[in-house]
Amino acid sequence: MNSTYKQRILDALLIEKLEGMGAVLICGPKWCGKTTTAEQHSKSIIYMDDPDTVDQNIRLADINPKKLLEGRTPRLIDEWQIVPKLWDAIRFVVDRRKEDGQFILTGSSVPLDEDTKESQIKHSGTGRIARLEMRPMSLWESGDSNGSVSISDLFQGKTNIDGSSEKTLDDIAFLVCRGGWPKATLQSKSVSLKRAFDYYDAIVNVDIHRVDKVSRSTERTKLLMRSYARMQGTQAPLSTIRDDMMQNDSPTLDERTVHSYIEALKKLFVIEDMHAWNPNLRSKTTIRASDTRYFIDPSIATASLGLGPDSLISDLKSFGFLFETMCIRDLRVFYASALDGNVYHYKDKNNLECDAVISLRDGRYGLVEIKLGGEKLTNEGAADLKKLESKIDSEKMGKPSFLMVLTGTGLYAYKREDGVLIVPVCCLRN
Repeated sequence: MNSTYKQRILDALLIEKLEGMGAVLICGPKWCGKTTTAEQHSKSIIYMDDPDTVDQNIRLADINPKKLLEGRTPRLIDEWQIVPKLWDAIRFVVDRRKEDGQFILTGSSVPLDEDTKESQIKHSGTGRIARLEMRPMSLWESGDSNGSVSISDLFQGKTNIDGSSEKTLDDIAFLVCRGGWPKATLQSKSVSLKRAFDYYDAIVNVDIHRVDKVSRSTERTKLLMRSYARMQGTQAPLSTIRDDMMQNDSPTLDERTVHSYIEALKKLFVIEDMHAWNPNLRSKTTIRASDTRYFIDPSIATASLGLGPDSLISDLKSFGFLFETMCIRDLRVFYASALDGNVYHYKDKNNLECDAVISLRDGRYGLVEIKLGGEKLTNEGAADLKKLESKIDSEKMGKPSFLMVLTGTGLYAYKREDGVLIVPVCCLRN
């Protein structure tokens, strides 16, 4: 591997998938490291968006797509979605060769849906092409977490934790604004903070117009992303987002238009909302089923609002929501990717809430409250976790593997007398 390459959690997953599938698709937002990671595991490469050959690649894909697939394997097809019909060609070649580990595909947008008339994809690829989603770097991957507390260990019952973090509130504010963009983690603080603004500019000025061949307003995209940034970690309905946008948009703006912009940003892997968790409870109660609003990285929110670390320090309420976005990103990297699990949100009619429920396929789960810091908020988070634990029907679901308050500030990771774990985010790893 490249000597400057920072190991990703997805590296091991990619190796595993290549051993059992003919091809592997790595999808995710631009600049998150898909191509760099894929390059570490490939023996030949074709860059579909290379300006010198892109037109030739498109023409060749029309005439003889299998020609583009010739080369040592695993062969990396970078930005494959530029020529969607390559998908079926890859599926065909995988079938004929009857060997695993043939191709790695990377893509930073979703092509037109398979079931539309416009789609050039005729086969789902099931059984031939595995899918991995890459997100921006977690703090553990970027080297900003010391990894003294392993969530994998917690799921194994090893809850007598011990760790410490010397990160200050200023440090956390910087990490939220810098985000998990790999190149930014290698740059100076002043330079790295500009990466998120560059990413935001690319989204609103270029990518939003190209993702599905629908013409969209740059200014409206900015308004939507600003509204979404203000609503991180909430279950704001479309009507609320629309009303917020209408203060600077047309009075005729409707929810369908807002929805179309959100869906476009989802296809670009910019937005990644969180589904609600629906556990078995001891007594009947209404569970809120609305999705929770999140960008895939907190730096997209700060860039959308034009904020830097100093701005967050002066507005701790907003800081708290954006810190939550960063923690959710890391939990998703650890478990939505690594253990084929999911991260959910819980909220009921009595406003009892749990910021993150890590649910594994085998039925194990952990409950996590996210608090920026301070003894009062940490105690409140612990109390809410114990309250939710008492409502869950443990005979049907089993007891949670752990209860954790994930904090921004706070020197030590430790286990309270009531069993709740207090963990600074910069102690966490998968």
